[in-house]
Amino acid sequence: MSETTTAVVLAGGYATRLWPITKHRPKMFLPLGETTVVDRIYAELEDVSRIDEVYVSTNERFAPDFEAHLADSPYEKPRLSVEETKAEDEKFGVVAALEQLIDREGIDDDLLVIAGDNLFDFEVADFLAFADRVDGPTIAAHDVDSPDRASSYGVLELDGDRIVRFQEKPAEPESTLVSAGCYAFPRETLSLFSSYLEMGNDPDEPGWFVQWLQNQEPTYAFTFEDAWFDIGTRASYLDAVDWYLDGESRVSESTTIRRSKIHEGVHVMSGATLVDAEVERSVVFPEADLESTTIRRSIVDEGAKISGYDLNRALIGAHTRLPDEP
Repeated sequence: MSETTTAVVLAGGYATRLWPITKHRPKMFLPLGETTVVDRIYAELEDVSRIDEVYVSTNERFAPDFEAHLADSPYEKPRLSVEETKAEDEKFGVVAALEQLIDREGIDDDLLVIAGDNLFDFEVADFLAFADRVDGPTIAAHDVDSPDRASSYGVLELDGDRIVRFQEKPAEPESTLVSAGCYAFPRETLSLFSSYLEMGNDPDEPGWFVQWLQNQEPTYAFTFEDAWFDIGTRASYLDAVDWYLDGESRVSESTTIRRSKIHEGVHVMSGATLVDAEVERSVVFPEADLESTTIRRSIVDEGAKISGYDLNRALIGAHTRLPDEP
């Protein structure tokens, strides 16, 4: 690895598993306390001196949202690189989108790639220093301690730090060490993206590329024990919020609360109203109104109004009315 690195934050997905919460907003904008998922990544990259440029790879549909978000942010490095798609079924796939971005932006530098829905607690500078030492393609890896969980990810087997086997989403994983959505590619390996695609390989999941790559080039794993959350589902997002809040609750000062109980791991945002309500391990967005209602492990979007319900593991869209109002 060289002294300078270009970073790419992958933010081109449509997060259909979190609809309706993410139907009209990028999931990278989901709040974590007073920050967001993607702002935490921006802040980390801003502090790494060897990173000069950060490309935010998104789609045409959400490009205006990212543009406005960056305009209001304190970060100097990030800028947009837009994939010409507007819907899930138009996506190029992550590997194909990366290959196009490298060509479109003329990247001729070591490359750091981070999934924009990734919440991790290791230092990016430490990851890059490790990639320097091994002098080869490197991925971050985390032990999820569960074969069932591991089957949803790329699974690694190592000889020391070198990857000797990689399986993308195996039905019966032989390890619980998985790829954690952070990759470092030396500049001399960037042409392999085109080689991989020209051979007709899967253009979507980065794991398929890593599975192929480790047979072409010595590829290494930076194994970390710090916290990691892949924020792709309701459950993983709420787990991330609970970790970020350190098991406490966070309630905005402008929230109205009467005769209500708020448990740990809850974030209630500005302008929400809770009357005779109970909230457990949930996120309540601004201006939501809960009356005589219990919610557990749920997300209630802005402006929703719920009265007389007991909800568990629910996703309630913005401005929803329960019960429906005529």
